[in-house]
Amino acid sequence: MAIVEGQVRLTLTLLALAAAAAAPAARAGDTACWLDQGVVVVPAEVLGVAGDYIFDTAAPTTLLGDTQAGGAGFAATSLAGQIRIAGLTLETRPVEVARLDLRTGLFPTPIAGVIGADLLKAYVVDVSVSPCRVSIRRPGRAPPFRARAVLPLRWIAGLPTVEASVSDGTRAWRGAFALATGADTAVRLSDAVAQAPGAGKPQELFPYGVLRPKLRALGFAGDLYEGLPAGLIKAPDPALAGQIGAPLLARYRLRFDFPRGRLLIAPAARPRPSGRRSARSGDSSHRAGR
Repeated sequence: MAIVEGQVRLTLTLLALAAAAAAPAARAGDTACWLDQGVVVVPAEVLGVAGDYIFDTAAPTTLLGDTQAGGAGFAATSLAGQIRIAGLTLETRPVEVARLDLRTGLFPTPIAGVIGADLLKAYVVDVSVSPCRVSIRRPGRAPPFRARAVLPLRWIAGLPTVEASVSDGTRAWRGAFALATGADTAVRLSDAVAQAPGAGKPQELFPYGVLRPKLRALGFAGDLYEGLPAGLIKAPDPALAGQIGAPLLARYRLRFDFPRGRLLIAPAARPRPSGRRSARSGDSSHRAGR
């Protein structure tokens, strides 16, 4: 397969085996969020460090920046303590200290850390960017959600994934894609199933690089997208085909029903451009109400 931008061709190899800060809402479980550098950001407090945190459903662990940790007097790299987010107070949660400079260097205001999937997986999490809101509720306490599609969630390497398909018009590949509200590229493919032989600097195809070749087609949640900005990732597990990032997820209202292992999807109030949507696939097996 080929993903083309200029002279760069990203070729898939099929495997033989399968930014203004917002204050938290008064109602417990909800907070305003915003898109910054293409990712979802929320206000939170981790181990007493209040600030702006990337909200990343595809980060396996919750992180506190090393600069912020040092300023708060923490010397260890593995910590545990209180986290406050969306009006909720969560006690004795694990937190890793990590250097965030590469990931957050372009942000106009400092990023204190990352809220990850380990913190969220016990909850029902709603994410919408039109307007930008995040809610985190215990099972049985979430309000009704009118879904257009329901997809099964499968955990791979600590990441929630759904099935999606990619194609360059010649061949197609279907596999498990992590859902990454903290990733700034519409779609990235595992370097185990993709190549870029025409790239002069292949490292620029990976996260935090500047190359964004175009993917011919992506099938996700019954929709077909063409011309999406794409890239590569080093997948932490061979079962992971890639990730779908915030620029595409922003087209939807999402409910991550982690306890029940499913993703509920509804149209966003105002669709945001990220590739052009050309057709609806005929796969009705995931329709709500089936």
